[in-house]
Amino acid sequence: MRRSMRISSLLWLGLVSAGLAEPLAPAYWADRWRGWHFYEEHAPEPEAERPVATSPAVVPLRPPELAAFEQLQKAVEQTRNIAIMRPTEANVRRYMELEMQVVGRASYFADVAQRVAWATPALDPTLHGRPVNATALEVFERQQQAERAATVAGLGRENALFFFYRADCPYCHAFAPILQGFATRHGLQVVAIALDGGPLPGFPDARPDNGIAAALQVTQVPALYLAHPASATVTPIGFGVLSESQLLERLAIVALPRTQAMLPGTTRRLTLP
Repeated sequence: MRRSMRISSLLWLGLVSAGLAEPLAPAYWADRWRGWHFYEEHAPEPEAERPVATSPAVVPLRPPELAAFEQLQKAVEQTRNIAIMRPTEANVRRYMELEMQVVGRASYFADVAQRVAWATPALDPTLHGRPVNATALEVFERQQQAERAATVAGLGRENALFFFYRADCPYCHAFAPILQGFATRHGLQVVAIALDGGPLPGFPDARPDNGIAAALQVTQVPALYLAHPASATVTPIGFGVLSESQLLERLAIVALPRTQAMLPGTTRRLTLP
C-alpha cells in the first residue's frame, strides 16, 4: 500500500515537472494529515453584481402651442408654394385666407405686447433711449446737449484740437468760423496746421505742417483730430465741414472710455510738435 502511494506520488511529481498537471496547492502540504479522501464544502462564489435599473429620462412635454405654430407655418408655406406654381383662383384664395389668419394673430400679439409695455415701465421702449413724443424729445435733446457740453468742456483741460487745412480750400474757409466759435464757447484750444503753409482767417497762429499730416495720413481737408499731449495720442473727429451739433456729439462720444475699446486702431500715438 505504501509502495503504491509512493509510486503515485512519484508519477504525480513527474507530471508536474513535465507541465501536464498543475502542482498541488500549498494548502495540501500544510493539511496533509487529512489525506487524499476527505469532503469539504466549497465556499459559495460571490454573486455577480446585478445592473441597477435606471428609470428612463423624463422628456419634458412639448407645449401644444409650438406644434400648432409649426403646423400653421407649414400650411402657409405649402399653400403659398402651390399658389405660385399653380395660381388658380382656389389656390390663391386658400393661401390668402391662411395669410389673413397669420396677420390677425400677429396683430393681436402686438396689441397685447403694447398693453404689457404700458403697464410695465421697464418694458416700455418709449421710456428708454430716444423718445418718440415731440415734447419728451425736446426735453431729451436739451438734457443731452447739456451733458455733452459738460463732457466737451472737460476735454478742454487736457486736450487740444488739431485742425488741418489748406489756404486754397473753400471748405476749410467755411468750416473755420464754425470751429472757432465752437472752441470759444466750450473752452477748447485749436491748433491750426496749414498743409500748404498759407494763412486762414481767424487763426493767425496757424503752424506749417512739420510732417504730422503724413504721420496721420491726412489726405482730405478740412480734417479735425483730438490730441491728448500727456499720452501723445491723436484721435480723428471728422473730415469736411461739420456743424456745431456734430462737433459736440462726436467729441462727447470720443470722450467715452468704451469708444477707445471699440475702435482702438483709430487712435494713433505720436510725438507732438
